[in-house]
Amino acid sequence: MSNIHLEISPLPERNPERSFTPEQLVWTDEERARIDAYRASYPEAEAAVMRLLWIAQEKFGWLAPEVIQLVADTLGIPYAHAYGVATFYTMYFKEPKGRFVLDVCTGHSCQVCGAYDRMAHLEKTLGVHMGETTDDGQFTLQEAECLGACGTGPMLQITNGRYVHNLTDEKLDRMVATLRETGSWPFESVTLPQDEDEMQGNRRSDAEATEKAIPAPFFHSLGGHRHDAAPSHDPLHEGTEGA
Repeated sequence: MSNIHLEISPLPERNPERSFTPEQLVWTDEERARIDAYRASYPEAEAAVMRLLWIAQEKFGWLAPEVIQLVADTLGIPYAHAYGVATFYTMYFKEPKGRFVLDVCTGHSCQVCGAYDRMAHLEKTLGVHMGETTDDGQFTLQEAECLGACGTGPMLQITNGRYVHNLTDEKLDRMVATLRETGSWPFESVTLPQDEDEMQGNRRSDAEATEKAIPAPFFHSLGGHRHDAAPSHDPLHEGTEGA
């Protein structure tokens, strides 16, 4: 009988090195007001954990263990509960990311439309592999499971917000250049081809209003602390932007 050796995945550090000081781990009065409002809208404190994790990510840029502990302490819930939620959802960042996080959808529909070819083009353009961040801290390249825009694949999402549809290498080049130059990418209203006649073309008549309502993705330096964070749109409140 042959011996089979299986590698054991390393467990998280019990006492990881801190990325934020105790002086930084403090809510502002405005953040506290938002937290109190969210907490009051739920019968149990545990139910507000997703919103508080989002506020924390807006503030600190990512969810270091001590940031997750801050959320747990604020709600008076076990750390394990907050940690379990933070690690379950990919929209919560458990490590420092770039200014723009590019989630390329590699679900089946996007995959057969060339998602991995577009991923390869971004890797070449940005000089990083999937899962890495550019040296200048501007872009993190990731893959994501189905983002719900199967009719306009291949597509990607920018930092938990804006969708970019019908990707081509040329469009990706424009997107990267535009993000570097302006810090944002315009809202793109799309309609499935089979619905264009019935809906008289573009189904969204409020594209201009939507463009003004959703700010550019927030910026944070790698591992930095965002004292000047401006409110980012909240997909937990408004719904993730899609087609």
